[in-house]
Amino acid sequence: MRLFSFFLCLLLPLSAHAACEGRDLRLDMTAEQHQQLDEAVSQILFPEGNHWIARKGDTVLHLIGTLHTNDERMGEVIERLSPALSEADAFYFEITQDQMEAFQKDLEKDFSPVLITSGPTLIDLMGEEDWAVFSAALAERGIPDWMAAKMRPWFLSMMLGLPPCLMTTPDADRGMDKRLSELAEAKGIPQYSLERVEDVMNMFDSHPIEEQVQSLVRLAGALQAGDDHLITMANAYLEEKHAEILQLAKLQGLEASGLTPEEFDAEWKGFEDQLLVQRNANWMEQILDIKDQTIVIAVGAGHLSDEYGLLNQLQQAGYTLTRAPF
Repeated sequence: MRLFSFFLCLLLPLSAHAACEGRDLRLDMTAEQHQQLDEAVSQILFPEGNHWIARKGDTVLHLIGTLHTNDERMGEVIERLSPALSEADAFYFEITQDQMEAFQKDLEKDFSPVLITSGPTLIDLMGEEDWAVFSAALAERGIPDWMAAKMRPWFLSMMLGLPPCLMTTPDADRGMDKRLSELAEAKGIPQYSLERVEDVMNMFDSHPIEEQVQSLVRLAGALQAGDDHLITMANAYLEEKHAEILQLAKLQGLEASGLTPEEFDAEWKGFEDQLLVQRNANWMEQILDIKDQTIVIAVGAGHLSDEYGLLNQLQQAGYTLTRAPF
């Protein structure tokens, strides 16, 4: 999400008055839906907690689960976290603010990394009927179809996952990552990246464009998020229920997609493997090299839970885990 907010700055004007408003979708769930969600979450390792401390010898890791979009309630969280985190030797992010800004400047000169630069456009690959559905959804987000037709499928899927209200919200990307980066800068603490922007984009482009388009079409209904989705995600995040966020998205995605459970599970597994499993494995190689320091590791909250989550992997590596105040 943080990466794509930079793209939005290039594409869209920001209004000083717009804001996201919505209703928490969990309030309208039936008893059966709540039971389904509770059962799904109960199968997940480390389903809650946005601040965990992992210790092994003289190595202390503060793992902070983040939300990449802004919420004013995060200011109070930063105030509570500041005393403990200000003693850290370094902060590690998915990608540091400096590297994101450098990439943004490069993109202002050359937008081709997110464009289809040769061959058929998405209209040709998708067909006019499916394209009409997508172009209408993208128009709500301020992106004309002539521009969208030349964009890479993975980029459009992420755009559809951003509620239209974010397109006109000031400081939409001032989420927990950015606020923690501001804290580190104010305290003079070094900041490092766990990956490069180019690595993430290469991962998205690892599948043939035809496969990306097919997946985009199959998940058209499930990908689109509205104001209610954003509010629900923010509320669940501040309740420290990061596994619930993912499992709710999965249940709602299945319903919205129109796919069979088997078809949707295959698509979800691909998403999970690409965005969570592979990246967590790459990050762990760096994290396990950290010795005899106190370090803050701030990554999207969805990277903490489950078997592939950073918490379970650290426990398996011999670290002692303690949930800490958030």
